[in-house]
Amino acid sequence: MINKDEFSVHYSEELEGEYDCIDRLVLNGYCPKLLTGGGIRDFHRRLKGGDSGLNTAALMRFAGVVSKRVSCYCKEKNIPFIHYQSGERKHEDAEKLYPSDASFEGIFAIFCSRATGMLWEVYEYAQGKISIRRKKKSSLVNHYYFHIKDKQWGHVCIRMCAHPPFGCMIILNGHEWVSNSPLVSSLEIQKESNCFTSYNNGDKLSLVADTLKQQGQLESVCQRWIYSCLWFALDYEAQKRVGFTYQFSVYQVEYSRNFLFKRGSQMDAVYQYLLDLTRNRIGMDSLKTILGRKNRPYNTKSHASAPEVAVQRPDYNLTVFKISVGKLTFKLYDKGERTLRAEVVVHNSKALGCKKSLPYFEEMVGKLEGLMENFMNNITYAHKSLIDDGTLQNLSTPSQKGKARLAGIKLTHERDVAAMESVLELMLCPNGFGAKELKEVMQHKGFMDYGIAQARYDMRKMREKKLIEKIRKKQKSRVTRNGIQTLAAALCIWKQELKPMLTAVNKENVDINCKEITEMEKRIFEARTIIQELSALYGVKIAA
Repeated sequence: MINKDEFSVHYSEELEGEYDCIDRLVLNGYCPKLLTGGGIRDFHRRLKGGDSGLNTAALMRFAGVVSKRVSCYCKEKNIPFIHYQSGERKHEDAEKLYPSDASFEGIFAIFCSRATGMLWEVYEYAQGKISIRRKKKSSLVNHYYFHIKDKQWGHVCIRMCAHPPFGCMIILNGHEWVSNSPLVSSLEIQKESNCFTSYNNGDKLSLVADTLKQQGQLESVCQRWIYSCLWFALDYEAQKRVGFTYQFSVYQVEYSRNFLFKRGSQMDAVYQYLLDLTRNRIGMDSLKTILGRKNRPYNTKSHASAPEVAVQRPDYNLTVFKISVGKLTFKLYDKGERTLRAEVVVHNSKALGCKKSLPYFEEMVGKLEGLMENFMNNITYAHKSLIDDGTLQNLSTPSQKGKARLAGIKLTHERDVAAMESVLELMLCPNGFGAKELKEVMQHKGFMDYGIAQARYDMRKMREKKLIEKIRKKQKSRVTRNGIQTLAAALCIWKQELKPMLTAVNKENVDINCKEITEMEKRIFEARTIIQELSALYGVKIAA
């Protein structure tokens, strides 16, 4: 990724990698010649040799030809041919039928469903004159879904209308093309659904994905398969005779930016902070939260220009932050264990204000990159210092030293806190300290039963947490630099701040201007007010 947004720069230390990729693509295939009445007349003349027999019934008979050829082809090749009701989801069934044979290439399933399509009607007048007009009222006609396995693009779906002008819709996925590219073989990628959840070089992965926008990448796969699908309506000889050629334009496109965090807990903390802060900024009145549902309820009223903001949590425990503005949708959601994905979805490429044909696809991707950068720069996220780096959890989590299991260091245990204080007192010893010195300091603090065995055990625990380290050629230990910072911060917050803060948070009617209150105590009561304000932002009411 050449241009980094403010979000990725801010969390660069927490990120293991990031990449941009064109995701789902929907292209329209059309024959310009058959989009006019004169083109339909010329098409019939070249196919049949004249205007004789050109009527609405003749155009409708193409659907019967397609149906017969598809049925015969599926029986001969032993390919599944399934009929669906209008509106039924078919993609999941196609994924189940996807061939596992790596050497297979071609059509592996054909589905049929009814959808609206463009139709032509022929009006006959006196003296044999005819007029060809586009049918104004939309009709449900058969569309055939050809599911194809391509060696470069993986699963490709071509939806073709069985009636002239035989309009097609080609559905592709950019992640499939990138995963099949030989240039990513050294990146050790792991793919989950349509996302790479592990890789060793995000910049190189972005460069490979960036080649998708080059002219010719999309057109080559369309030209490779679309005329094989058209064969079911017009054989190759008829296609050549009428001069049938397809042109392609972009209808829908998804552009994703994927952030791979080093730790899943950090990714979750960043995302939850982002949700809470952004929700507060945009206002609760413009927020919808749906729990346990994949789809929003159907709304018959259309508000195309009104922005819609939603936070969704589907059944599979995935939180999706979505902003819809007209034909554009901006999404942010967690994908896999450590991946946070941002998406810009264009439901109709007209919304980008640029030409839709394939030669202008690179310009379209440039606009998507600008929209993505603007989206990521305008969301509200927490400062990186507030994101948990696992230090507290690492302290309290038990560790393993060979076959021995060592307990964690817990701030709620009086002995552990005293041991941490004792180690900080001993850090100034010029030659380091051992179990004997630690035992003496602990006994001085009132732990009279604290012996050498307990001291050695506590030192082993701290050594596994990288708080102390052994001095070479001496049977002594010293506190590490990270250990000094961690121990001092934990003890200061626990003993000097957290305990009095928890005590004072529910106190009322405290006069902070009275002379008995010290400057430190004033700051504690001021912090109490700030905590109450923060709780109000999260919708939590603190009761006395």
